[in-house]
Amino acid sequence: MAAKGNRIDTDRDSVERDLMKLVLTIVELLRQLMEKQALRRVEEGDLSEDQEERVGLTLMLLEQRLGELRDEHGLTAADLNLDLGPLGPLLPR
Repeated sequence: MAAKGNRIDTDRDSVERDLMKLVLTIVELLRQLMEKQALRRVEEGDLSEDQEERVGLTLMLLEQRLGELRDEHGLTAADLNLDLGPLGPLLPR
């Protein structure tokens, strides 16, 4: 994307890829937060064995699907980790 005067020259493919990168980054952040919450609940004994199994399977399937979507769009897990400057990376490494 290059600026020309007051106009921005956009490449449709790069805009689409950047949008997918943003969406997948948000979904990955939410997945990691849900995983941490689930682990906390397991450690505290808040879930039955059946609930633990369902949550674990759901998180595994979500992680697998995210990997498939990254592959489809030519992205890596590192591509989703936004650099927040002095705050560091968005996602834990």
